[in-house]
Formats: sequence, structure tokens, C-alpha cells
Amino acid sequence: LKGFQQVHTNSAAFAAILADGSVVTWGDPDYGGDSSQVQDQLKGVQQVQAAESAFAAILADGSVVTWGNPDFGGDSSEV
Repeated sequence: LKGFQQVHTNSAAFAAILADGSVVTWGDPDYGGDSSQVQDQLKGVQQVQAAESAFAAILADGSVVTWGNPDFGGDSSEV
């Protein structure tokens, strides 16, 4: 993999922001290692924050996309 800008990790997964503003993830899916359900939303990512078993991405328009374990912030659909 090339073009990494930042890499963030929690205890069992990684999330990397690429030069084009997209995000790639890997590791344990229960900890956010699988972002496939939100991948179409992960464009123009400015920053990623890691929680114990979830991630949050801040997009260029100021919105936030989350994924990972819903008990640890991976589901922000109610916000």
C-alpha cells in the first residue's frame, strides 16, 4: 500500500487515510477493521479518531462517519 497520510490504530484494527482522502482499514472486523458498510461515505477524510473498538472519520464538509463496534461508538446513526 502506498500514499498513506496517517495511520490510526486501536487494540485490534487499523485505519489509514490515503493521499486522495479515502480510508482503508484492516484488522479485526469487530474492532473497526472492516469499513465496507461505510466505504462509500469515506471520501474527503481529514482526520480519523480511534476508540477502543471503533473509528470516527471527520470529512471535509465537517460531517462524521463512524464504523466498528456499535457499543463503542461505531454507530452514530442516532446522532
